[in-house]
Amino acid sequence: MARVYNFSAGPAVLPLEALQEAQADLVDYKGSGMSVMEMSHRGKEYDALHNEAIANLKDLMGLSDDYSILFIQGGASFQFAMIPMNFLGEGQTADYVNAGSWGAAAIKQARLIGNVNIAADCQKDIPTRMPTASELKWTPGAAYSHITTNETISGAQLKEIPETGSPLIADMSSDILSRPLDYGKFAMIYAGAQKNLGPSGVAVVAIRKDFAAKGSISIPTMMRYQTHIDENSLYNTPPCFSIYMICLTTRWLKRVGLQNMFKQNRDKAQLIYDAIDASKFFRGTAKKEDRSDMNVTFRLPTEELEALFIKQASEHGMKQLKGHRSVGGIRASIYNAFPVAGVNVLV
Repeated sequence: MARVYNFSAGPAVLPLEALQEAQADLVDYKGSGMSVMEMSHRGKEYDALHNEAIANLKDLMGLSDDYSILFIQGGASFQFAMIPMNFLGEGQTADYVNAGSWGAAAIKQARLIGNVNIAADCQKDIPTRMPTASELKWTPGAAYSHITTNETISGAQLKEIPETGSPLIADMSSDILSRPLDYGKFAMIYAGAQKNLGPSGVAVVAIRKDFAAKGSISIPTMMRYQTHIDENSLYNTPPCFSIYMICLTTRWLKRVGLQNMFKQNRDKAQLIYDAIDASKFFRGTAKKEDRSDMNVTFRLPTEELEALFIKQASEHGMKQLKGHRSVGGIRASIYNAFPVAGVNVLV
């Protein structure tokens, strides 16, 4: 069976060579006589993979030993609650930017815990966009500030990281390690793995140790970031196979190089946007200056034509192009592992 061009927003396409390596080792990992899915998370084989995945992520992000890399189950959605539970104390305020569905989801959970200031709100703006620097109203002395760097549903991406004056937390689920960034500007970064890092089942968290130490001690042990730091993400049985795939994916990304990956991502996206802009038939949904390199969103003149487009694309080996159910339209998600050949076929 030939592999299709998988435009899914997540779980998403993985590097073929990582999949093939996992396939070769599926039944017997490196002569251990076991699959990674079967072996103890305390054993030497898995321990080496676990720690390599951590080292690879720190290396790719350029993070010092002031940071810990954590693997936490529950995806980014669990982080929406875990962050304010740890860091939003009584009488404090947290700043949140609401630029789309995922920013709004994080805000909804934070409001269950404490006081939230909306630093900027452009969630309902059409065309979709990110706020400008002049729109951002930060709270002096805020417990933290939260941004979503890429809104997967709307197709808008934050191109410049703002200065907030308080510890900065970013949901980077859909564009982590897609471009060079000064990751050291953040107190915490988190990302569901299933878009750019590996399969579903785990969120990657990069957190500054001094910030984590400020977390509440009156919440359940499993909810505390300090617990996961102290136990090297082994407080409970981790999702071993997902972390193994992160290890393989980060090996691949180190071989490619982050700067090369960024150029390829930018070029892939530009090919599609150029085709949209040259047409009177297709219409992009995000402001040009905020267009995502990861999730290209567009519309056709009618929903009936969109359904036909999706059907005919599928017949040509292009799958998962239907836009999110909340907004409709077309969405081509072209994460790090998505091949240039697939973009050329779509165009």
